[in-house]
Amino acid sequence: MSATAQTTAAPGLTAARPSLVAGARRGLPLVRAVVLGLLGLLAVAGAWEGYKALAPEDGVVVGDNRVLPRTTDLAMPHVWDMLQRLGEPVSSLRGAAPLWQVVADAVLVSLKVAAAGWVAGTAIGLLLALLMARLRLAEWGLLPWIVLSQTVPLIAFAPMVRSWGSRIEIGGWEWPAWMSVALIASYLAFFPVAVGALRGLQSTDRVHTELMHSYDAGWWATMCRVRLPAAVPHLLPALRLGAAGAVVGTVVAEVSIVYPDGIGRMLVTFAGQASGDPEKAWAPIFGAIVLGLVAGGFIALLGLLLRTYRRGEAP
Repeated sequence: MSATAQTTAAPGLTAARPSLVAGARRGLPLVRAVVLGLLGLLAVAGAWEGYKALAPEDGVVVGDNRVLPRTTDLAMPHVWDMLQRLGEPVSSLRGAAPLWQVVADAVLVSLKVAAAGWVAGTAIGLLLALLMARLRLAEWGLLPWIVLSQTVPLIAFAPMVRSWGSRIEIGGWEWPAWMSVALIASYLAFFPVAVGALRGLQSTDRVHTELMHSYDAGWWATMCRVRLPAAVPHLLPALRLGAAGAVVGTVVAEVSIVYPDGIGRMLVTFAGQASGDPEKAWAPIFGAIVLGLVAGGFIALLGLLLRTYRRGEAP
């Protein structure tokens, strides 16, 4: 390469280096989170096997109360036995699918239902927050009821929702059972979103809103350009809580209304078979953990997309 070509290429290389370094630095938190997550899993597995090896078979008993569980293979199977069981057929029937595949299918069903509930709950929460931010009277009237709504026992509320839904029929369309589960998931998801978004919308610096007022900007323009970006640090933690609530609501609702296709009902079904196949009973528990991790990972990706607005994120 000639000296002229080297001189011409050098500025491009010099300009590219800062962007590469910046990209590598942005990727470090993600790599660190993955490594810490794997180390956490290893620590849990080590604690499990350590307790199983050191504790008595009857567990730790204080007086007449057992404060720590038994360590028998029936109560606490070895970690490697549970992982090995995932690769075996789900039942003794010929042609039965592997256990991991059955669990994965149930997780996928629950994930779709939880996602639908989270989207609906997020939309309802944001609309309520916008209404309360716009009208102080709406905040005074709605916020106490929003808080009060979370005191209703979900285990009792879920069968009622299923009963109401089964009576809905429009033309030839009937209310499917999964929509009852999604409705309950949205019921738990909307609350943190509504409260967190309202807090964020009300956290805008007064100097910024006065500046928009001096430009003769309307309420909606101020909302889109100032209040919503300022609300992101408060909204992201609320979305995390909403996603967790949607997952919990989905699993509990699947158990309460006897929805057979999701991971919640599988937890109950396989638990009833634990006496003869204890490793199998832990498979849907692993599936429920994966369901929660996927929901949390999605919010983490959403946070990366909105990282420009995350300065000073609320704890």
